[in-house]
Amino acid sequence: MTRPRIGITTSLENGIQTLDLRYAQAVEAAGGIPIIAPILDSADSARAFATLLDGLIITGGPGITRGLIGALPADLPAVDERRDRSDELIYRAMAERPFLGICYGMQFANALAGGSIYADVQRQTGAAVHSADRGAGEHQIHIAPTSRLRSILRTERLPANSHHIQALAEPGDGLQVSARSADNVIEAIESEDGRVIGVQFHPERMRERGLPLFADLIQRAASARES
Repeated sequence: MTRPRIGITTSLENGIQTLDLRYAQAVEAAGGIPIIAPILDSADSARAFATLLDGLIITGGPGITRGLIGALPADLPAVDERRDRSDELIYRAMAERPFLGICYGMQFANALAGGSIYADVQRQTGAAVHSADRGAGEHQIHIAPTSRLRSILRTERLPANSHHIQALAEPGDGLQVSARSADNVIEAIESEDGRVIGVQFHPERMRERGLPLFADLIQRAASARES
């Protein structure tokens, strides 16, 4: 059987696309074929690109500017407008297929669903430091017992990495919170129909602990292709 093909979006800075190799490695290790997404400028191109894919990952990135509460802090640059536009085109073109949003990718999907995001969750809410660049280490997340995320990770608590300054304030339409940290920061969301999974941490950097999220995406993509 052909392996499910998973699109992976990239960072964009000064006209150069970059991707942490660990995203593609995680997709391959989970049984999928990683396909790196170009930066696209039209809905027609995005729809054509989507015909090549069975699932989609929107990766981490700089500061999201959609659905923002407050102003971006000085240590968080804003996302390139061309990446922002391309991510939306591809996300909407893949609207019926399985999706995994990682860090920025989770925030992005939430904003498109009408949700809101703290520009700096530490300073706006008094939460603990969640950014490694500001000195944070691993922290525990608590996973909702009836969530799909619990069935994927098969644990109530998970030690997760800390790589974000922004965080969700309110989930968007059709999305529900599936995990929080001890200081009540939203760490994961999922759609009611199970198509959208979003996590605030970076599972591609967590080896065996993070691989089940990619394996679940591959499984969902395979099932959707066969239906």
